[in-house]
Amino acid sequence: MPKTPWLEKVWPKYLDFARQKIDYPVIPLYEMLEETARKYPDYTYTIFMGKSLTYREVNEMADKFARSLKDFGLKKGDRVAIYMPNNPYWPIAFFGILKAGCTVVATNPLYTAPELKFQMNDSGARAIVVLDHPSFYPKVKEVEKETPLEHVIYANLKPMLPKMKALLGGLLGKIPEVKDKDPKHLDFMELIKDKEPLKEREQINPKEEVALILYTGGTTGTPKGAMLTHMNFVSNVMGTAEIMWPKFEPGKAVFMGALPWFHSYGLTTAMILSIFMVAKLIVIADPRAGDPPFTDLLKAIQKYGPTHFNAVPTLYGALLNHPDIEKYDLSSIKICVSGAAPLPLELMKQWEAKTGAVIVEGYGLTETSPVVCVNPMKPGGRKPGSIGVPIPDTIVKIVDIDDPSKELPPGKENEGELAIRGPQVMKGYWNRPEENEKIFGPDGYLLTGDIGYIDEEGYFYITDRKKDMINASGYKVFPREVEEVLFQHEAVMNAAVIGVPDPKRGETVKAFVVLKPEYKGKVTEEDIKKFCREHLAAYKVPQFVEFREELPLSAVGKVLRRVLKEEERKKTS
Repeated sequence: MPKTPWLEKVWPKYLDFARQKIDYPVIPLYEMLEETARKYPDYTYTIFMGKSLTYREVNEMADKFARSLKDFGLKKGDRVAIYMPNNPYWPIAFFGILKAGCTVVATNPLYTAPELKFQMNDSGARAIVVLDHPSFYPKVKEVEKETPLEHVIYANLKPMLPKMKALLGGLLGKIPEVKDKDPKHLDFMELIKDKEPLKEREQINPKEEVALILYTGGTTGTPKGAMLTHMNFVSNVMGTAEIMWPKFEPGKAVFMGALPWFHSYGLTTAMILSIFMVAKLIVIADPRAGDPPFTDLLKAIQKYGPTHFNAVPTLYGALLNHPDIEKYDLSSIKICVSGAAPLPLELMKQWEAKTGAVIVEGYGLTETSPVVCVNPMKPGGRKPGSIGVPIPDTIVKIVDIDDPSKELPPGKENEGELAIRGPQVMKGYWNRPEENEKIFGPDGYLLTGDIGYIDEEGYFYITDRKKDMINASGYKVFPREVEEVLFQHEAVMNAAVIGVPDPKRGETVKAFVVLKPEYKGKVTEEDIKKFCREHLAAYKVPQFVEFREELPLSAVGKVLRRVLKEEERKKTS
């Protein structure tokens, strides 16, 4: 392993409880569940709307589902899709697919029928597990015949609810389900009810066999599937657990599963990591649920007392701005991690002031399973504004934007592109050889498309996305820098910055701002510009400010700048 600043300086000081290098067991990912179910069979794994499932129950149902897939005639390497929001069926289906030797295709439940059709055709999925709900099942039914899908399994929520809640919900019609189902489609629980658990396993190479295909826009914006192997996840889960502090005994940690599991952030750091750490997992299907929005999430935090809360900046912001947040006890939370999007410093300060829970920012990519860097959690180790240091066995370097073969030295003045090598880096994109050539540099490092620098102690900083950089009269403007200033304004609840065409400057800066409710109609465009002029060089100050009720967000809560850019392009044309 190459000599690196973080091994020499940061690790002895703030990570003295963790190993720098791990001897990972070369195992299929599903063995993590089997091992926990063997050692702690009666420990609670999932909690959903008051009903709990133990590790033994989840593992046994996964074995039965694996047998069902084999009975369908599915072979090693065949793809099986999961198309539903977080619910207790997710880990059962996920590990059942892997136990059958197949590959999971995680599908965004917000997809429209055409998007679903594209992903099923691109992945070649032969089967799909879909939630029995009017928002999901009809789309599968619509596109099924135009895809390779041969088997549709629908999952009804009633068996996953407490008996009384399921009974009353069914009688009152409060549990959404589809009445007009295709008779060829199969009910998940009926399918596995009388099955013998699958005990024989396909012989696989965990380092080469693909466990999951996760679709991402990557650095180019076109949908493509990242092929993540069993060992990508095994190493990433173990590496992430290694640097977590404080440590928890088996059965003591409680994870909040509010992030979507079709996304690598929620999947790895909640659904799978909780298994490795023998933790309870609070299953949240929709974090926005409740009146006002996010009320049900706050109730779940108070009721179940999560110790680990992984979220995105927009979710932290939404909770902070909840009108009744002071009524809820959030003191159980000990570890807060923010990822998937830059964490504004002002938001970090506000969260800590209101809750007492410290947030550390991390960094990852779909292509890296996803965790790459995390700030040390031990007191004194965090650097606000930094994404932290690489987790065990991960090498990150800064390379020249135009010449990735040239590594740049530490220093804020030496901004370049982050390049990564480690056991969590994907095998490549599914059926995209030309994309693989673009994303892997000449020395095999993954080129992230993210711009940043490393300081003298080995901490990394992200300044922006390579493709989002604004060129204003030859000056480089990184949107995140402007957004950080906007978040410091007392009236700003959310903000995004993009470059728009300008006849004189080539590009200029435009800000989209969501005001806090109490400031609506009281803050003007000029107020925002004046505030920015006090904190930014003239060429970085937004020339245009547009107020909005909300910003376009991805399912995981990341602001979609590309959507804003496309809207501006249409206006211009």
